[in-house]
Amino acid sequence: MQQLTLRIAGMSCAGCVNSVRSALGRLPGVQVRQVEIGQATLEFDPTISTPESIQSAIVKAGFEPLTG
Repeated sequence: MQQLTLRIAGMSCAGCVNSVRSALGRLPGVQVRQVEIGQATLEFDPTISTPESIQSAIVKAGFEPLTG
């Protein structure tokens, strides 16, 4: 398992937190550790999910993962 912390733009309320948590929780091989406004911390199995698939799930939930 690898740990990943992502900053996320566009989150402003508890509903946003729940949307991101739900989107990430549906991904195979991903264990969500913490989601708060502007950030998510998770662990993932790189043989099952990739950072790109995780970022894609965040985008599909309506938010923008920030890199760098």
